[in-house]
Amino acid sequence: MSSMKTVKHITPLFLLSAVFSVTKVQAQDISEHMIGQPTQSDFGGVGLMQMPTARMGRSGEFTLFYYDNEEYRRMAFNMQLFPWFEATIRYNDIRTRLYSSSPEFSGDQTYKDRGVDVKFRLWEESKWIPELSVGLRDLAGTGKFAGEYIVASKRYKNFDFTLGLGWGNLGTNDNISNPFCEVTDRFCNRPEGTTARGGTFETDKWFRGDTSLFAGVEYQTPWDPLSIKVEYEGNDYSDEVSGTPIVQDSHFNYGVHYRVTDNLNVQLSYERGNTWMFGFNLRANFNDIKQYKKRERKRDKSDFADRPVDMKQVNTDKLVTDLRAEGGWLSHNIALSDDGKTLSLTGYPIGYSNQMEALDRSSRVLLTELPDSIEQYQFIDSVLGMPMSQTNVDAVKLEDNVKQRYLTKHDEIYRLTEVNESQDNTLYDQPFELGWPRVSARPYLVQSFGGPENFYMYQLSADIQMNWQLANNFVVTGALGVNLLTNYDEFNFLVPGSDEAPLPRVRTYIREYVTYSDVWLDDLQATYIKQWNQNLYTSVYGGYFERMFGGVGFETLYNPLNQGWAIGIDINYAKQRDFDSYTGFRDYSVVTGHVTGYWKVPKLDDVLVKVALGRFLAKDVGVQVNFEKKFDSGIIVGAYAAKTDVSADEYGEGSFTKGFYLSIPFDLMQIYDSVGRASFGWTPLTRDGGQMLMRSQRLFGVTEPRNRYYTESDLYK
Repeated sequence: MSSMKTVKHITPLFLLSAVFSVTKVQAQDISEHMIGQPTQSDFGGVGLMQMPTARMGRSGEFTLFYYDNEEYRRMAFNMQLFPWFEATIRYNDIRTRLYSSSPEFSGDQTYKDRGVDVKFRLWEESKWIPELSVGLRDLAGTGKFAGEYIVASKRYKNFDFTLGLGWGNLGTNDNISNPFCEVTDRFCNRPEGTTARGGTFETDKWFRGDTSLFAGVEYQTPWDPLSIKVEYEGNDYSDEVSGTPIVQDSHFNYGVHYRVTDNLNVQLSYERGNTWMFGFNLRANFNDIKQYKKRERKRDKSDFADRPVDMKQVNTDKLVTDLRAEGGWLSHNIALSDDGKTLSLTGYPIGYSNQMEALDRSSRVLLTELPDSIEQYQFIDSVLGMPMSQTNVDAVKLEDNVKQRYLTKHDEIYRLTEVNESQDNTLYDQPFELGWPRVSARPYLVQSFGGPENFYMYQLSADIQMNWQLANNFVVTGALGVNLLTNYDEFNFLVPGSDEAPLPRVRTYIREYVTYSDVWLDDLQATYIKQWNQNLYTSVYGGYFERMFGGVGFETLYNPLNQGWAIGIDINYAKQRDFDSYTGFRDYSVVTGHVTGYWKVPKLDDVLVKVALGRFLAKDVGVQVNFEKKFDSGIIVGAYAAKTDVSADEYGEGSFTKGFYLSIPFDLMQIYDSVGRASFGWTPLTRDGGQMLMRSQRLFGVTEPRNRYYTESDLYK
């Protein structure tokens, strides 16, 4: 089951309509960049039909895949994270088997097998050398379709030839000796069965046992949308999980692939010498996705006519208003240096997901409303009254660019620095004033896939959110939920073979929480944050952190400016909330906390890795690793896994906590600029081990201007 705050807003609708935007077009409308784009296999992932190829999609390619035949129905997400790395998340619906033999547990639902595939490119194709890749199929599921391969592909004119070696599910034909068996005898035999409860990496099986040679060719026809595939596969279907005999009259498979539009592809094949198969996929490229923006015109050289001669002619109130309306910069304080050459503006960017858009527009407002005696603008980014970072703008060079006298490089105009603490002459100051809380409403979706009770379980609610700043460093946040639609009342998780759970039930009470009431208090947290110096921050907080836990805690974070790393410590006393009341607590409590490192990997473009070591909610001790990759559109693809001292048997099916998610900027969903994100998550199964406390106002997010990642800015490249 997914965690309680995995999915936010109306993301599934966005994915199906906004991202893919599938419309019927004529064949000649297929974009040029799609011609020659590698096609998907029957399993999901770039390949022929049953067999993979060495090819990789374009970086950022995202494909939603469906495939159907008599025994299996497959649904998959395929992601080209890097030019050299492809990942696939797949559900195999085994139509010939039930999920369990107990109707009370799973009804008539057919068996669902989860799998994850990865493929790595070892080297690219050259004039004489083929492209070479290595991959693992179903490496962290039950292993029912597990297999490994090494494959080479070489293109000649309109033909793309493939030759490879397969093991496991791809090698049951056993038509060639295992070359690794010549190195050591342990590669000659492949262990049988699945260890633990599934979900583990069965490394003792990789590249072992029966081996098959497989081959194929894909021909791009003169008609651009159509390609033809032929393959000789390495699986003889002697070890299938369908529970019914699968007859193979031929090892040769034949297929056609047709690109209906840039976003929609269909595939029809005749396989095993006796079976017709059909599939289709929807695709988008996360680097290419853009949204038209309706924006006010940027000020240019035509706006300099009424420029004031000196500061006495400057209308400060108008300047503040124009900065907010046109520049997307909210000012709390404006000061002039003693020499009259530098103007400092303390505040923060609003309205634009890209900070540089706000800085550029705001700087142009200043150019046209300030005299040319001001040679530098200092934008001080402040959060909850704490100055985080400063951007110095060379007004002289910027004016040269705007007036098109000559062009200056971006990094010579804008420079990110620590905050200048000098005392200047204040021109405008808006001290903190206690106001009313900000209240907003949004749709909220909690969902999970692959459960025994129902393949798709969900709760759609309306969340009423509150944010109330009581002082510069003190804020209260909260959310009230109202149920609109749910089927979580079907969730009936029981610990197999025992009347008592081997672990405290910290997440598997989801049915009790979701079904108690149609109105609930989701969270209500008070947070005080202290900035000790430019790099060190501490917060103390308390309240109802999330729907399942409340308590008190503190966090401290060291976050040096634009260094690409940070480290923090949090310690929390958490008590389990009562699911039979709105505000009460149960007897279970835990001290939980982690040491967390944050690292923007320098050799990988826009990759953030988080590693948290500590104690989890079920009192287990271990580590959670979180990996995030951001694409040019701002979309983030993330994956996480937690491994603790809980054994696979104690944990239950899945063996350890893991999951995947997409984070999508609101900017991609509307024509007006906005900030914020919606998230769509997939957790194969939620169990009680490796679960972290959820709370708001985490310091890494609060101090985002120190090392921007979730908001865009060229200054942090």
